[in-house]
Amino acid sequence: MFAVMKTGGKQYKVQAGDVLRVEKLAADAGETVQFNDILMLGGDSVTVGAPLVAGAAVQAEVIDQIKGEKLIHFVKRRRKHSSQRTKGHRQQLTLLRITEILADGADKTGVKAAAGAGSAPKAKAAAPAAATSGDDLTKITGVGPAAAKKLNEAGIVTFADLAKVDPETFEGAKVKAEWVEQAKTLA
Repeated sequence: MFAVMKTGGKQYKVQAGDVLRVEKLAADAGETVQFNDILMLGGDSVTVGAPLVAGAAVQAEVIDQIKGEKLIHFVKRRRKHSSQRTKGHRQQLTLLRITEILADGADKTGVKAAAGAGSAPKAKAAAPAAATSGDDLTKITGVGPAAAKKLNEAGIVTFADLAKVDPETFEGAKVKAEWVEQAKTLA
């Protein structure tokens, strides 16, 4: 049985036992990863996905994280410029051994899905709880997102909080007298 899978923007025809070099995945050596983007399954009968085969997966064991061969890119500008430059790099790759091809039941295996090194979503920094429950301080003329953030960090999250502030004595953030007046009318 064989499968055509997609990872890292490329398609690979694989069978159980194949060793494969793919774009870098966020997995350590020895881990088992699962590829859920299966375009085609073959063997006794051929199943072509539209665009993917539902429930199919390919499981692989990560052998190692390696670098590919050196690629050299020579840049030359002709005529008047007469400049030359050599650029190059070694691509980050993951070495895999295909262990199993699943025709169905891929969602019940419990194996983590393969994710590329750059494709894993980064966790956003959590906003302070007070900032999400307070008023939108940027409605005040002269208060932008940066000033609103500084006010939130100083403990001012609502128009009522800002209306109570004395601009001359408040030390938490820079507060203008006009902001306090506008906050009183909005509160």
